[in-house]
Amino acid sequence: MTLRTFLLAWAAVPLACVAAKAASLERGKDFVYVCEDAGAGAYEAFPDVCRLSDGRLLAVFYAGYGHVSLPNEKLPRGGRIAYCTSADEGRTWTKAQTLYDGPDDDRDPSIVQLSTGRLVCNFFSLRKGADAKQRWIGLGTWIVTSDDLGASWSPPRQIYPDYYCSAPIRELPGGRLIVGLYRELPTTSHGAVGLSDDGGRSWQAPVDIPNGGYRLDAETDVILLADGSLYAAQRAEMCFSISRDQGKTWSVSKPIGFAGHCPYFLRTRDGIILLAHRVPATSLHYSLDECKTWSANVVVDSVGGAYPSMVNLKDGSVLIVYYEEGEGSSIRARRFRATRAGIEWLTF
Repeated sequence: MTLRTFLLAWAAVPLACVAAKAASLERGKDFVYVCEDAGAGAYEAFPDVCRLSDGRLLAVFYAGYGHVSLPNEKLPRGGRIAYCTSADEGRTWTKAQTLYDGPDDDRDPSIVQLSTGRLVCNFFSLRKGADAKQRWIGLGTWIVTSDDLGASWSPPRQIYPDYYCSAPIRELPGGRLIVGLYRELPTTSHGAVGLSDDGGRSWQAPVDIPNGGYRLDAETDVILLADGSLYAAQRAEMCFSISRDQGKTWSVSKPIGFAGHCPYFLRTRDGIILLAHRVPATSLHYSLDECKTWSANVVVDSVGGAYPSMVNLKDGSVLIVYYEEGEGSSIRARRFRATRAGIEWLTF
C-alpha cells in the first residue's frame, strides 16, 4: 500500500460509515463547534487540543478544501494548520487563525506544551506530484515551536523524512520526549516511536515496533502506565505493544480486542485511562486497570471523521474534540465525565 492509496482509504472509511453532519446530537447543548470554516475551503479535520500555561485551551487542526488539499489556483499553498483558543473551558472558541502554512499540504497537526513552556506542533506534509499516477509525495514528519504561547512560531524542521505522525509528543518523567510514528513499506506497515533527550532539539533514529505480522497503518500513540512502562496503541485491528525501557525497545504487537483508527490516550485526574478512536464512527474505550482490560465501546458521536483528542478540564470532566468528514467538515467538541461506573455525557 502506498501513501496515496492509504490516504484514499483513510478518507473513504468515514464516508462509507456515516454521512457528515448526520448526528442526532443537538448543537450548543450536546456539542459545540470549535471551528466551521477556517477560510481555506471550509474543510476542517484532524484536531488536537492541549491546555496552555495561562489556562486557555488551544486546538490545532487541518484547514483545506478537502481530505487532501494540494496547492491549486484557489489555495496556492495547499492545506494549512489552523488554530482556535478557548478561555471558558471549551464552551466558546476564537476565530480561526493560521499557525503554519508551508508550500505543501500540511496536515494532521498535534500540539503539546512542554514543562519548559515551549509549544511544539508536529505534523506531516504532502507535496504535489508530477502527474496523475503520483498525485502526491509524502515528506515525513515536521515540527514548529513557539516560546510565546503561540504568538510566533519557529521555521519548520523536518525530524523524520520517512515516518509519519498522528499524535502529540508526550513528555516523560525525566524530560525524555516521545512521539508516536508509523511507516509504510512495499509489503508491510508498522508503528514506531521517535525519542529526544534534549527538549526536541535533536531526535534519535526511529525505533520500530514489531508488528507481529499485522499490517498496521499505525497512527501510534503512547501512554505512560503506573508501573513506569509505556503502552502503545496502533491503528487497524487495533494492536498494542509495551516498552519497559522508556521506548528503546518494544514487545511484539498483539490485538487489543477491538478495531480502531487514530488512537489517542488521556489519563483522567482520577486515574482512568481513556482511549478515543475512529470506528465505529467516533468512539472511545476506557480502562480501570492500566490497559490490562478495556470497557465496551462508548459511542461519542455518529459522525465518522474522528481523529479525536482530549484534555482534562478544571472541574474534573473531559473535553473531546473530533471532526465530521465530508464536504464542509467541521471540528466538534463534547464534554463528559469518566467514572468507574462509566461515561456521563455533560452539556455546555
